[in-house]
Amino acid sequence: MSSYWIVKTEPSTYSYDELERQKTAVWDGVKNNLALKHLRQMMPGDRVLVYHTGDEKAVVGVAQVMSQAYPDPKQKDPKLAVVDLKAAGRLPQPVPLGEIKKDRAFADLGLVRMGRLSVMPASAEQFQRLLKLGGLK
Repeated sequence: MSSYWIVKTEPSTYSYDELERQKTAVWDGVKNNLALKHLRQMMPGDRVLVYHTGDEKAVVGVAQVMSQAYPDPKQKDPKLAVVDLKAAGRLPQPVPLGEIKKDRAFADLGLVRMGRLSVMPASAEQFQRLLKLGGLK
């Protein structure tokens, strides 16, 4: 059974457009213990929504987990982990955080409750609702 996730990125550092251009990427830079715990729970085939922080503050695209978590090859710290993500398509329209916060369906979503967390789970219902708000069926 697939799990659903949201990952956050600052588009000036790494944007969804770059993920689409590269097709796959090593998702790194996660240092928060809870975010790392979530990252380690990701499995190949899990679906991911990519959220842009900064000025945009919106869910912008979909990705798929391509690998289990493994030690970050760029870091010497064995606690740090990464996964490989593959771009699966940009949302026809971004879903702004303001719209997400207004919807009761997202009251317990990490994106609403813990704004600084960079990797978080979403329920299947929340994931599908975000896709629909972004213009996908």
